[in-house]
Amino acid sequence: MSTSHVLVVDDEADIRELIDEILSDEGYRVTVAGDADEARTARDDEKFDLVLLDIWMPGTDGISLLREWSEPGELDCPVVMMSGHGTVDTAVEATRLGAFDFVEKPLSLAKLLRTVDRAINTAKKPTASKNVLPSLLAPIGRSPIMKGLREKIQQFASYDSPILFIGESGTGRSALARHIHNMSTQADGPLVTLLAASITDSNAEGQLLGSESGGDVRSGYFERARNGTLIIDELTDLCDLAQKLIMSALEQGEFLRNGGNEPVKLQTRVLATVNASYDKAMDAGTLRRELVSNLNTLRARVPPLRDYAEDVPELLSYYADKLVDSEALSFRRFSVAAQNRLRNYPWPGNIRELKNLVRRLLMTDSEDEITLEEVEGEISTAAVVDEPLVKQDLLSLPLREAREKFERTYLQQQLALCDGKVGKLAHRVGMERTHLYRKLRSLGIDFKSVGSSGG
Repeated sequence: MSTSHVLVVDDEADIRELIDEILSDEGYRVTVAGDADEARTARDDEKFDLVLLDIWMPGTDGISLLREWSEPGELDCPVVMMSGHGTVDTAVEATRLGAFDFVEKPLSLAKLLRTVDRAINTAKKPTASKNVLPSLLAPIGRSPIMKGLREKIQQFASYDSPILFIGESGTGRSALARHIHNMSTQADGPLVTLLAASITDSNAEGQLLGSESGGDVRSGYFERARNGTLIIDELTDLCDLAQKLIMSALEQGEFLRNGGNEPVKLQTRVLATVNASYDKAMDAGTLRRELVSNLNTLRARVPPLRDYAEDVPELLSYYADKLVDSEALSFRRFSVAAQNRLRNYPWPGNIRELKNLVRRLLMTDSEDEITLEEVEGEISTAAVVDEPLVKQDLLSLPLREAREKFERTYLQQQLALCDGKVGKLAHRVGMERTHLYRKLRSLGIDFKSVGSSGG
């Protein structure tokens, strides 16, 4: 049983007692403190292996206390922050001050015990590196969509099953996969990412399975991720042979190195990303349904940014802070008008596009405030013909042009649903047929090419 000593700092007596009881049952020694003064006294009297510190407390809050403890230099033990309503700003500040990790309330007991164990064990390693807190906050946002996704990701992290992340390019699918690895029981193991497009029929066996010859063994992706996580980035880019090899390893639970005779046990969790339109690749036969089924044990749909646009201001602030720290860029603040404009932008490139936009604006030697005019100058107004209407920036167009674009796209899609029958379309959209014919002609919609115009 562990004899590590943990200090729990929280102003809520029920939470202190609950954590005390749980950790004591696991063999830890526990000291509790109800505020910053009691915590200071406890640290003066004894040495602790870990501190669980609540952020929001009356008097001196957790961030201020952490700043006080970190001022002399590096913290003498790992500190895990706890909060039921933390913000990105406070989390980033906690990271700067040396916090090891962050757990959200209401507490997941399994997550709490894993975090405590990992923090203490990591601190015992001479070359241990600190955990990166912002990654543990992904996905960012307070919208119901992001809250739901966070809950699902936290639940998935406790399993060992494969996970399929489905979403558009740029939505952060790979980042979520890395996030799950950091939260999982494999967190201390290797994290290996396989770019599917880099695997070809000629190198698939050696790259995935490894090889052996004359006693010399070369590890492939499966073995390099042993006791950890393998992320396969974009399934639809995998060649057919690679799909077969991965599918076989998942089904058999083992594989043979190229040139080897003894099977090697598969001891890695496989996470994969796939484009939102992957069903078309399956219909075309370029993506094997059996492979998708093997990886689809757990499934997470990662929404496009336009579906949670209410979180855009928070994301702008988060990436501005992050880029200022990581790339030494000058800090600039988005004006309210600029934020509102970007909330109503369709973000066809999703989170990746937002991050790149913030980077470009921070690189500009200009005023402290980012204006609406600057944002308009950075947003691309070139419409992509094949893009769905939801991805097109109608706010960049004059009213008449935006209305025509909407009407054209709307009627084209409705006409396709009506098999090209204008009579059926008139009933569906609530327009008189003669007026509808004139509208279709004025918009340049060739209804005859879709199908019969009779009805």
